[in-house]
Amino acid sequence: MARPPSPLWQRLRAAGMHTVAVMGMAKNTGKTVALNHLLAQAAADDVAVGLTSIGRDGEERDAVFNFPKPPVSVWPGTVVATARSTLQRAKVRHKLIDATGIQSPMGEIVLVKVLDAGDMEVAGASRSHDQQRVIALLRQCGAQVTFLDGALGRSQHASPALADGVVLATGAALGGGVADVLRKTREKLALLGVPQADAATSARCAGLFDGTGVALWGRADEPLFSAPIATLNAGAELLAQADAHADAGITTVACTGAVGRALWRAFETLATHHPGLTVVVADGTRLFIDRADLAALAARGARLVALRPIRIAGITLNPFSPLGGHFDAAAFTTAARAAWPQHVVTDVLWDTDHPSEMELTHGPFAA
Repeated sequence: MARPPSPLWQRLRAAGMHTVAVMGMAKNTGKTVALNHLLAQAAADDVAVGLTSIGRDGEERDAVFNFPKPPVSVWPGTVVATARSTLQRAKVRHKLIDATGIQSPMGEIVLVKVLDAGDMEVAGASRSHDQQRVIALLRQCGAQVTFLDGALGRSQHASPALADGVVLATGAALGGGVADVLRKTREKLALLGVPQADAATSARCAGLFDGTGVALWGRADEPLFSAPIATLNAGAELLAQADAHADAGITTVACTGAVGRALWRAFETLATHHPGLTVVVADGTRLFIDRADLAALAARGARLVALRPIRIAGITLNPFSPLGGHFDAAAFTTAARAAWPQHVVTDVLWDTDHPSEMELTHGPFAA
């Protein structure tokens, strides 16, 4: 008797997610295993799949630690967007559909259709606007669901501009005990989970986010300053402009790009001098800070919102680390589900061997 679809796959389908990013907290947290699980679930459900990567995955050994890595396992009918050079190492028959003209560090991205089950190395476009083109091409090829395989330290593929939802892979490889891993994961979820701006704030900032840069608004809702400058270095200019317009009362500051520590410190300074400040970012993937920074801004009475919220589709767990420090799979899973009852939380390998418990917790018979 065939097993029912996994709760993670059910969640993706029920939510109508058409582009899903699979993102690892760090190397060896089980991202590829989670991706393979979703590819297998889609194949079993006869759903047409597109697949690409914002980095490189499926190589035989880890490029940093030289540990053996699980391959990316693809199924017949899957359309893959990958660098042409990776096809030489593919362990699966495939048919070339088209060349995209999009260049990556590993060569031109091409579209291929997988003809039988097997393993592939996948290396996709590295720039967000190229990824958007690739996703559109995969949809034109009939993909009902497209999976974006993420790369270490590059969370922009989780942006709502690219993905409808994010599967976050975490595990023992983060280091420390179970409590440490849960804390680190909670901090990442806090950054990704910046709440959505209200309609009035979104309308106020819409023009800025059509382009790039930073801007300030005053208490009369009038724009005080806007410039297409590099956001990582915009802190000093924002503070100078805020001083110049101090009488207007700064109510909103917005930033379209990446927010690092220097710019964040400028936000904190603005919040100190302008109570009730609203800080608007594109989405949580643009924040290169930590949870303590979020708390520091909130303590000053400021509100952080995102133009587009990130939807967490699920959290996958890997209790094993190639560096040692393995967790008990059942205990780790129980603790993680208690920490995030609002999410589908699964160790896709352990839950495969314990389907009844998983179904009772998150499946169709859950309360």
